[in-house]
Amino acid sequence: MIKEISIKTSKDYFDSLRNRNLIVYYFGEQIDEPIDHPIIRPSVNAVAKTYDLAIENPEIASVISPFTNKRINRFLHIAQSPEDVVMQNKMQRRLGQLTGTCFQRCVGMDALNSLFSVTYEMDEKYNGSYHKKFKEFVVMVQNGGFVIGGAMTDVKGDRSLAPHQQNDPDLYVHISKRTNKGVYISGAKAHQTGCLNSHWMIVMRTIRLGEKDIDYAIVGAIPTDAKGITYIYGRQSCDTRSLDEGDIDVGNAQYAGQEAMVIFDNVFIPNERIFMNGEYDFAAMLVERFTCYHRRSYVCKSGVGDVLIGAAAAAAEYNGVEKASHIKDKLTEMTHLNETIYATGIASSYQSHETASGAYICDDMLANVCKHHVTKFTYEIGRLAHDIAGGLVATLPSQKDFDHPKIGILLKKYLKGRKEIPTENRVRILRLIENMTLGRNAVGYLTESMHGAGSPQAQRIQIAREMQVEFKKALAIELSGIKNNNSEKLTNKITDYFARVFSPPES
Repeated sequence: MIKEISIKTSKDYFDSLRNRNLIVYYFGEQIDEPIDHPIIRPSVNAVAKTYDLAIENPEIASVISPFTNKRINRFLHIAQSPEDVVMQNKMQRRLGQLTGTCFQRCVGMDALNSLFSVTYEMDEKYNGSYHKKFKEFVVMVQNGGFVIGGAMTDVKGDRSLAPHQQNDPDLYVHISKRTNKGVYISGAKAHQTGCLNSHWMIVMRTIRLGEKDIDYAIVGAIPTDAKGITYIYGRQSCDTRSLDEGDIDVGNAQYAGQEAMVIFDNVFIPNERIFMNGEYDFAAMLVERFTCYHRRSYVCKSGVGDVLIGAAAAAAEYNGVEKASHIKDKLTEMTHLNETIYATGIASSYQSHETASGAYICDDMLANVCKHHVTKFTYEIGRLAHDIAGGLVATLPSQKDFDHPKIGILLKKYLKGRKEIPTENRVRILRLIENMTLGRNAVGYLTESMHGAGSPQAQRIQIAREMQVEFKKALAIELSGIKNNNSEKLTNKITDYFARVFSPPES
């Protein structure tokens, strides 16, 4: 179980992951020590970088906790102002630049912040103690410096049926047994980013629930090494290149993302770690608040995009075409798309507002616009990177061929670009582009951009809910000179929205 420790450095973090006796399967075999597995280790390195950054740049990646008055990692902070929410985005972009992949802690940060406000409002309605227990949990993880995973995505089964209607109740995580000391849960969560690299997992709801889904309305925190949990590690494109000799073919040998399916077989959650237990009417609020935070958290892709733009520019230079007008234009377009992602995300954060709990949450409309951009623009940036790099990005021979005493000489001769650039440098840049757009880290940059925090249609639904059509109609009716008694009523209806969006940001 979780040890009483305080994790501050990447070394502390590496040490904390050892000897946990996790049940992890990969390629049909159980892995004894995940941290030492060559395919898993790059994902551990990416999380470790979040600790390094907090030491190297404390202003961006750490903050003073209002609960402990100690400096903590920003990923564990409950946002107390719009500035706090903005700084999350600046940290996320910087980490994307440093790792070129998913660093796996955003989901935990967004789970902590969304649950802080939801538990407060649940207690206001039901006079409960969830918020007190959750605040105690937050203080504990802040003092320990732990990595938190947020387990939201159920496997869902037949999507046309509610959880309680499924043929197999385990297709949504649910309470399988109740005791005086807590509850047991069974089911599975899919696509769990960084779950093996986390110390705690917060099990959340994935959809709104009805009265008959009461056994599915369970939210709680579980140590990742709790009894009854099995992890099945997900495959990633070109992942086995990490097993090859040498570091060129993998593209980004140091950092990678991680996803796994998590199976819960009667896993115990004690009462003190339960933050929702049957309050099905708050499931939708939790999902919406979590996705609000998490969709604007996709500004991390702008940091990864910075790396890809740099790689494309380097490839052009190594090919000797960096001065061509069409290359400059493509790099400009890549930058335009990348900065649009960042702009909408950070604008959402700047327009954060206070919840009843005192925690701040970003603007929902702009958060969804940010994520919707991410579902499209990352793919276009990747396409342009392929355009600039050329066909070699997908047809290069292996490092073993380059290292061969006979054919290696030929490859270095015929794959030479500019005379002052070593052929190996050109190959490394092309392999990095391949890694980010076709290989292992394409999972974090492209596929995750499409489906993480909800697929494109999920954002369009929320944008439609927030688009204030009646207010905009009232504006048009008034300016057109049409006499309409409803205009004043419609305008007053959104006064709070108008004041929140257009008022100056709080300091």
